[in-house]
Amino acid sequence: MDAEGHVLVAFWGGWKIIRYDPDGKQEREIRFPVANPTACAFGGRDLDELYVTSARLALTNEQLAEQPLAGDLFRLRLNIQGQEEPFFG
Repeated sequence: MDAEGHVLVAFWGGWKIIRYDPDGKQEREIRFPVANPTACAFGGRDLDELYVTSARLALTNEQLAEQPLAGDLFRLRLNIQGQEEPFFG
């Protein structure tokens, strides 16, 4: 969840991340160069970097040739800030 109360969701097989506003409406779509983004989390000193993991599991050699970045970790700067998560002891 970001500081504005929006939720970012990675879509396996969808080539994208979607940001939903607090009412559940799609606010934006972020296209990816890989079919299987798996998760996203905010990081960086100011929580202004979005880190997105991806998978290459079960992709054929042909699919891997089309998306050589599959399985990589991505870092995006979107002018969106995350919110600090509580720590558990």
